[in-house]
Parts: sequence; structure tokens; C-alpha cells
Amino acid sequence: MSIFPDYVLNLNTTTEDVTTTTTIPKEYAWDFENNDFLLKDGKFQIVTGKKALKVWIWKALHTMKMTYSIYSDNYGHDLDSIVGQGLSNGVIQSEAKRLVWECLSINPHIIDIENFLASVDDDLLVINFMAITDQGEVPISV
Repeated sequence: MSIFPDYVLNLNTTTEDVTTTTTIPKEYAWDFENNDFLLKDGKFQIVTGKKALKVWIWKALHTMKMTYSIYSDNYGHDLDSIVGQGLSNGVIQSEAKRLVWECLSINPHIIDIENFLASVDDDLLVINFMAITDQGEVPISV
């Protein structure tokens, strides 16, 4: 009996091609001005693609983290931690961008954020940026 295995390992085997399915984002249509669902003839409307991502981003940035038990612990934002703190504009820009990215990066369709601009007027934080997604660019203003 030998200490070496009795079989020959073929190192020239090919691996199977792994195909991944890409999902298309889907959300209920949202009325951003009235902060409510957008209905047509009393029925919920569904949007897909960039419109769905805009709804998801808008809702995530209007939901404080760990406030509603219906959402997971990592859904939502922590932006209230920088409002009313008397921070410099540079710190607000940096922290707001970090917190927004932390909020949005849980969505696999969102790749990056660009042209980020945050400003504080009294106790109101205004944020504008371009979300780079696998569906295209989505302008965001919250």
C-alpha cells in the first residue's frame, strides 16, 4: 500500500460557465412632492429601471436607520447626526457623502455616487448628486 493516491488528477479540466441573472429594479410609483404612492384609477402603479431606483434612493434617504421595524437594520440613513452640530462645510460635505454612500451601497444596482453637493440651511440638510447605477445615471435631490 502506497502513501500516494491511486488516481490521477487532471489539471486541464475546464470549468463550467456560470451565468448570472440580472434583476431589473421594480418599485411602486412614488409621488415625491406629496410623499405618497402614485395611484392611477385607485390602483398602485409599478415602475422599473431608473425610475424604480430613484424611488428606492429617495425613500432610503427619507428613512432614518433603525426607526421602523419593517426595514432591516442597515436600511435608511444616519444623516441626522450631522445636522445642527455646527460643523464646517468641508466636514458636512465629507460626512454627508460617506453617510449617503453607506445608505445606498446596500443596493446591488447602485455602483457609485458622483457630483455630490451637500449644504445646511439652519437645520435643513439639502443633498444633490448623481447616482451611478447598472441602469444608468439617476439624478437625486433630497
